[in-house]
Amino acid sequence: MAFVTRQFVRSVSSSSTASAAAKKIIVKHVTVLGGGLMGAGIAQVAAASGHTVMLVDQTDEILAKSKKGIEESLRKVAKKKFAENPKAGDEFVQKTLSSITTTTDAASVVHSTDLVVEAIVENLKVKNELFQRLDKFAAEHTIFASNTSSLQITSIANATTRQDRFAGLHFFNPVPVMKLVEVIKTPMTSQKTFESLVDFTKALGKHPVSCKDTPGFIVNRLLVPYLMEAIRLYERGDASKEDIDTAMKLGAGYPMGPFELLDYVGLDTTKFIIDGWHEMDSKNPLFQPSQSLNQLVAEKKFGKKTGEGFPPLVP
Repeated sequence: MAFVTRQFVRSVSSSSTASAAAKKIIVKHVTVLGGGLMGAGIAQVAAASGHTVMLVDQTDEILAKSKKGIEESLRKVAKKKFAENPKAGDEFVQKTLSSITTTTDAASVVHSTDLVVEAIVENLKVKNELFQRLDKFAAEHTIFASNTSSLQITSIANATTRQDRFAGLHFFNPVPVMKLVEVIKTPMTSQKTFESLVDFTKALGKHPVSCKDTPGFIVNRLLVPYLMEAIRLYERGDASKEDIDTAMKLGAGYPMGPFELLDYVGLDTTKFIIDGWHEMDSKNPLFQPSQSLNQLVAEKKFGKKTGEGFPPLVP
């Protein structure tokens, strides 16, 4: 009888452990690495949806600028959302801002976070070094995610010991406005991690879509070759920038033409993505670089981010 009892207890204990292991992580505390446009946007929507947020960057000056930008963005949201009740709008802004804390020391705060979202420079070596360091300090249950738009998630995850708790969370700019988030699952990402991130994305009021760890995921894999082909069309002298943009807006129903979109995305960003893909697969015709684009970026002509529209291409 004692043997049977022990077996029963072991069975229940084992079942409980398995159940706990399979239980999804409910994300309440979020650490965002990078106070730039994307990082600040992610911090804003997380805080506005009831999460406590730690925003991390290299200097207090950068963080102060980020916090100011978040407040300005929140006031725009409040003006629309609480048009009939300005007082409620002010309360919304202050409550959201109070949920965001800043620091320059990521290692000192990741021990108490449920999710770390990285939105720093698109450089694999830099990302790997950061995640490798934080992996030692983060709690066992903490999920790591990268907002990279072009780098392989698996290559970043391999810098850590938590490949099963690592995935991609690709937000779109501007984060407070754009509803889509691509949730990228690597071959090592556990189902629990994936489902936890899908739930978190929905809690932000976003619409998640799932994708394997393929170059560019869904949106950029389709979008960047389209933008590059528009440049090639213009380089060959087949049509003007203006006519290409007009054709895609009026003929395909796109809200912006490819050159308008290149201005917004940034020529440097587009070049970085296509260069990375070309390095991975130089024979793929979709991944071929553009000499004109390379020259414009070398001259630091990036589009609207440098205060100009798409400049004339070199024939």
